[in-house]
Amino acid sequence: MDDVRKAAIVVLSLDKPLASEIIAQLSRDEAEALTAALARLDDVTEEQQEAVIEEFLQAASKQVRIERGGVEYASELLEQSLGREFASEIINNVRRSLSSVPFGFLQQAGADNLLTFISEEHPQTIALIMAHLPPAMAAEVLSGLPSNKQMEVVRRIANMEQTNPEVVQDVEETLKQRMRSAIGQRSEVTGGVQLVAQILNVTDRATNKGILENLEQEDAELVEEIQRLMFVFEDLLKLDDKSIQRLLKEVDNNQWALALKGASEEIKQRILGNLSQRAAELLKEEMEYLGPVRVSDVEAAQQQIVDTVRRLEDAGEIVIAAGGEEEFIT
Repeated sequence: MDDVRKAAIVVLSLDKPLASEIIAQLSRDEAEALTAALARLDDVTEEQQEAVIEEFLQAASKQVRIERGGVEYASELLEQSLGREFASEIINNVRRSLSSVPFGFLQQAGADNLLTFISEEHPQTIALIMAHLPPAMAAEVLSGLPSNKQMEVVRRIANMEQTNPEVVQDVEETLKQRMRSAIGQRSEVTGGVQLVAQILNVTDRATNKGILENLEQEDAELVEEIQRLMFVFEDLLKLDDKSIQRLLKEVDNNQWALALKGASEEIKQRILGNLSQRAAELLKEEMEYLGPVRVSDVEAAQQQIVDTVRRLEDAGEIVIAAGGEEEFIT
């Protein structure tokens, strides 16, 4: 199994928002290769998934992922000042020292990921873990805890005395097992175009556009299939009122009438609510006038509207919210 396929299996084992963050950190070539692997991935057995995740965990435990500072940075400085041989000896000693530090593996996880696993723990357990983290990381974790736990955790850290090493080891091992289980919680994972579309839907516009543009040079049909799944008709709810009003000008009334026949009540109200009272009444009458319609005709009308949304978004005329609410500055 090649490395790209292995990477795809690991990504498939993660929550979609986290998977999209990983893709956003890749170079365009890497992101393109991974996206193609995700789209073409067949069913993966439990044994294959476990083997790949175990290999990933072993590799991750031997590395320290730090953008600035840290072991790798120190290694580069030592090589420049002492030479590779002496630097290697010192760094190996440092690595052994780090690996023996309780909860040392958490320094590679990141504060956000750690919060996912410990936020519901008892304050004493959280305090014990935080007491073994670097101050900067502990501060990030503390700021992400529920307000009702923050003071309690701080109080327990302040009053903490020596802890039985066996207790520390038990908590550490339990946390390791939980993190492994969370990564490999599904017995089987399935790739395919649908999942790629879901992941790219929550990446930023620049990232997914770059990936799809590069991938299109190799497989235009695959890109077209991904794009059709990245925005579905029900996703009209992601448009703000200004964008919906712009879309209403581009789509004929008879097309809206047909498309809305198979839409949710929420979608109908969102579209009608952006029309004048007279225009909304006319659209309702046209929907009633249509009577029974074929599902294939409704889906075709909805897809035409989706295509219009994509065209307007590419032109910068409408905005689709992706991955969460954006912050605005007044």
